[in-house]
Amino acid sequence: MARKWVLFIALAVWTCIYPSGHAFAFSPQVIQRGAVGDDVIELQARLQYLGFYNGKIDGVFGWRTYWALRNFQYEYGLPVDGLAGSETKRKLVNASKYYEQFVKEQIRQGNDFTHYGGIPLSQQVKKRGGGGGRTVKTTASNVPKGFSQNDIRLMANAVYGEARGEPYIGQVAVAAVILNRLEHPSFPDTVAGVIFQPGAFTAVADGQIWLTPNETAKKAVLDAINGWDPTGGAIYYFNPATATSAWIWSRPQIKRIGNHIFCK
Repeated sequence: MARKWVLFIALAVWTCIYPSGHAFAFSPQVIQRGAVGDDVIELQARLQYLGFYNGKIDGVFGWRTYWALRNFQYEYGLPVDGLAGSETKRKLVNASKYYEQFVKEQIRQGNDFTHYGGIPLSQQVKKRGGGGGRTVKTTASNVPKGFSQNDIRLMANAVYGEARGEPYIGQVAVAAVILNRLEHPSFPDTVAGVIFQPGAFTAVADGQIWLTPNETAKKAVLDAINGWDPTGGAIYYFNPATATSAWIWSRPQIKRIGNHIFCK
């Protein structure tokens, strides 16, 4: 009996010192935008482990964390609300690992680090010289700089003209394609240039680009600007029921959202 107790205590000490990464450490609270603290650190670390979150693990639930969480919820078949409730946390814990001791030690030391799955932790730390162990918190703005009100209005026109009959996520997806083209070297580097590129959008060709967009289209644009890309980086999309171009069918397909197939 004494030997069993010794083994039990040794196992308990081992578990405390070397956590497996699977422990359910979240508190019972629903984690939402504006929250700070340990729950947010774990949320960001787990989202980064899976590749959804590419920002700094700082314990501040800003817009970048919000959109990473929404993308996770969408991909894992959860209600997409940007809230980390019990079911979202359960799926996140089951799908990821969280090396709490490693993460909190890097934060304490003020190191630049990441927490991606499949990469040794020793390769994910870049020590900050002269930082004195202090960390700098980052915040995210609602509408990132670089977009004028005219850009947003023009994108809303395009979304409304192209996708007003689509589910909301499909409208966000069309806006995301426009933004992805802005970052791609094969396309113009302005919103107007992308939208009015010859042959790029049916709504431009048939004049529906000039219809007055509704609030849903405007919100979809802002959601895309703030980081929600349900397409997974697509730069093309088409309706398989009407597409006649052999070329568009040859593009590598990512996923279907509503009536559109999104492609690389």
